[in-house]
Amino acid sequence: MVESPVYDMILQEGMLKGRQEGRQEGRQEGRQEGLYEGLINARLETARNMKKRGMENQFIAEMTGLSLEEVQKIRV
Repeated sequence: MVESPVYDMILQEGMLKGRQEGRQEGRQEGRQEGLYEGLINARLETARNMKKRGMENQFIAEMTGLSLEEVQKIRV
């Protein structure tokens, strides 16, 4: 294995860059997951409110983009 101050410096810079890229990637994935989760929660809340108003499950599914099975599982 090569041992020199320059090699060590290059190795450390590469590791630092890799960590930074990994963190950035992780943050991006976290944001995407959060947005998706928020979208699903909003659809479920909308469907719940529609069910409270007595709307038909099929109509709720069409309007929210949820499956009919998902709508049927919602408790009000």
